[in-house]
Amino acid sequence: MNLSAQPNRHSAFAAIAGCIVALTLAANASAQSAWPSKPVRIVVPFAAAGTTDILARAVAPELTRAFGQPFVVENRPGAGGNLGADLVAKSQADGYTLLMGTVGTHGINKALYSKMPFDPQKDFAPITLVAGVPNVMVMNVERAAALGIGNVSDFIKYARAHPGQLNMASSGSGTSIHLAGELFKSMTGTFMTHIPYTGSTPALLALVSGQVDVMFDNLPSALPHVKGGKLKAFAVTSAQRSAAVPDLPTIEEAGQLKGFEASSWFGLLAPAATPPEVVARIQVEVARALNTPAIKEKMLAQGAIPSGNTPAEFARLIDSEIRKWALVVKASGAKAD
Repeated sequence: MNLSAQPNRHSAFAAIAGCIVALTLAANASAQSAWPSKPVRIVVPFAAAGTTDILARAVAPELTRAFGQPFVVENRPGAGGNLGADLVAKSQADGYTLLMGTVGTHGINKALYSKMPFDPQKDFAPITLVAGVPNVMVMNVERAAALGIGNVSDFIKYARAHPGQLNMASSGSGTSIHLAGELFKSMTGTFMTHIPYTGSTPALLALVSGQVDVMFDNLPSALPHVKGGKLKAFAVTSAQRSAAVPDLPTIEEAGQLKGFEASSWFGLLAPAATPPEVVARIQVEVARALNTPAIKEKMLAQGAIPSGNTPAEFARLIDSEIRKWALVVKASGAKAD
């Protein structure tokens, strides 16, 4: 028996193992660099034509041009955005399924729902904040005129004198649109019946047609109806006035409600284990697109403030928003189930 052959044999095994590791790493790197090799879907957890959908459809063509594969928007509304968000959370973490998340899905719902189908922090890889958006308090024009309501103070006075006679529409339980209304009710001592819809668009259609009375909608989706004379805007829900409607006061100003603020935000996320390289590539291209004059000006005109921040910065925002809205939900007493 030739014992001297043993070290050579071990060396051969080590060399083979090294080659396997190298080939595996190379294959993984190649797969990541080859992404995307097929269409990517962006799940919008609300109905079409709302602000979440508007922003997703603004970003999708830019990503399609950047990566040479279709980025397709898919609407999956329901449960205040939880249905669509849960679909993405449980999807394969390969970069081919993304979520246009919101302050509802990743800030509010954790406190609003007693049971969540996903964890907004652990089950997602934040990519980038796309935009921040103020909400706007709007009312059916004819209904406002019939009730003699011309501003926020008039509204508060009427609602206090007629508890339960006004209906408040929202894009779904747990959305910022819903919770802005709950915060308003809490701070004004008023009661309005909440009527949730599966998205901003059906809620706005109900408001325009007079089926409901008031809504605290995202500014980009409500603004066309305001400009068209179908809805009367009273105030924005942000801490500062919006550059898109500079003459419109804040609710804090108009209703003398110190500290009132309930703004929205929208951002891209992927399933938690998505390769960091893919996340980074998407973030870079979204940030680049949001910084182009055409998209930037369009978003600002609609009332949205474009961002494009880093995954780490977006993750910190989500953490802080969950803490903030937990306090708001508790103070308002709002519950979705």
